[in-house]
Amino acid sequence: MSGSGQPGRLLLIPAPLEQASEPRPWLCEPDRVLAASLGRYYVETPKTARIWLKALPTVQPLQSLQLRALPPADGLTDWAEWLAPMAQGETVGLLSDAGCPGVADPGAQLVAAAHAAGIEVRPLIGPSSLLLALMASGLNGQRFSFQGYLPVDRVERRQALESLARRSTADRETVMLIETPYRNQAMVDSLLDALPAGARLCIAVDLTGPGESVRCKPVAAWRRAPPALPRKLPAVFLFLC
Repeated sequence: MSGSGQPGRLLLIPAPLEQASEPRPWLCEPDRVLAASLGRYYVETPKTARIWLKALPTVQPLQSLQLRALPPADGLTDWAEWLAPMAQGETVGLLSDAGCPGVADPGAQLVAAAHAAGIEVRPLIGPSSLLLALMASGLNGQRFSFQGYLPVDRVERRQALESLARRSTADRETVMLIETPYRNQAMVDSLLDALPAGARLCIAVDLTGPGESVRCKPVAAWRRAPPALPRKLPAVFLFLC
């Protein structure tokens, strides 16, 4: 998709949320065909990207594809170099390891640079753990915020949760959090310690995966039977005070 004389596009390609050992179809057919037709992809991790691209499968042989890992978010990057193929008419895919690029995943800076350069950005429909968790929680889907990762320090994490609980109470806002899987249990313990007894807490684990579990109940009920979370499965935490 190059040499047309018109600017190319940046195609945002969602990736499955489950483990990559047995990839299943995850894009609707028109989007799959479009994503599979490209020759260049900017990716979070090339090794993981190859698994998903093989599963599409791509039109070009996997070994001939051009895969480039996204730079660290805190580094200085010459995005003009990255955008050059699109400026010359090529459509490039942006693929993160899991879920939607730019949403709790790398890619937002590249997308922003594409907008600034007047390059069309097209998002494809695909899985987002945050929206899936919100859908399944029964909490307020009209007003919500994603807070990402909280401080690792126990005292600082409690202070952050207390502040978010006050905000949730004042605005009737659902608060969404994530954590590195091996710290899931620490997050649950902090949530049960810091949130009011009447707050509703949802814990969504391994969404779309074989270990999927979505449970939502008052903090008081969680305290009577505290959950034990797996250390290797991703989770989304949601609460409404």
